[in-house]
Amino acid sequence: MEPSPNQPFVRTVLGDISPDAMGLTYSHEHIIIDESYPTLGNPLFLLNDVEKVVEELQRFYEAGGRTMVDTMPADCGRNVLKLAEVSRRTGVHIIAPTGIHLEQYYLPNHWRYAYTEEQLTQLFVADVTEGIDAHDYNGPYVERTPHKAGMVKLATGDEKITAHQEKIFHTVVNTHKETGVPILTHTNFGKHSLDQAKLFDKMGADLKHVVISHVDRYQDIEYNRELLQTGVRVELDSAFRWKEEVNWTYKFLEALLPDFPDQITMGMDAAKSSYWLSYGGKPGLNFLLTTFKDNLQQMGLGNYYENIFFKNPAQLYAFCK
Repeated sequence: MEPSPNQPFVRTVLGDISPDAMGLTYSHEHIIIDESYPTLGNPLFLLNDVEKVVEELQRFYEAGGRTMVDTMPADCGRNVLKLAEVSRRTGVHIIAPTGIHLEQYYLPNHWRYAYTEEQLTQLFVADVTEGIDAHDYNGPYVERTPHKAGMVKLATGDEKITAHQEKIFHTVVNTHKETGVPILTHTNFGKHSLDQAKLFDKMGADLKHVVISHVDRYQDIEYNRELLQTGVRVELDSAFRWKEEVNWTYKFLEALLPDFPDQITMGMDAAKSSYWLSYGGKPGLNFLLTTFKDNLQQMGLGNYYENIFFKNPAQLYAFCK
């Protein structure tokens, strides 16, 4: 369903849709990771077999899933042509990213360091408004596809936010302000998420359209309460990762979901083939539709399922202009 003129919209790889058409949404995934510098360091990151990806996403669709947000941004395994093919074949809406990931996923002489704030902003804006490069900025030619980015990403690591990362913040917020595109961030186990939120607020980003990922890995409920009090959105994705230790994703939800029902989204962040049934791994991408849904009900939080997977993503991922 295409949005009406002058109405909010969500930008997918196959075109713009109404937020209401998103349906059940996973807010942080890695659908395609093509051969790239990150996969050289960790072969489990390689998720480029279209047939296997289609198989996994068909299961997701058959179980009621309708939208996934892919989070591998520029020049670190992004392949928008494969994303578009998977979307066509499965019926799953896919939101593709622009922006930049952690420094560790790029060579030390990568263009991210040499380009100015203005140059990076131009690249990201073009991904959103014109179409993502078929060669993913591996150059020397840029061949823009019809498939546009519907989200812009940045990342911070273990260290405090660096001067280079602050440049990336500026380019991401510039892109957000110019186009209305929503923002998604990576944190390492939730570290510096509050600093991210404060910096976005200082730069004038609309925090209702900013989501900070992986915060359920930060084992401090009061810190995360303070984070949510800023008004930013958050994404949790470790419910299936906890082993013998306490499941902090569930602790987070029990403590904070009733107070902040409109700010929490979830995904799998299943960036390794060992998590995919179609690659011979487990638990498979349907975990949140099955085991987790049952667990949420058992915790007495089942009435929030609609917020987490329908209402909140539809608000978050709508363009804000």
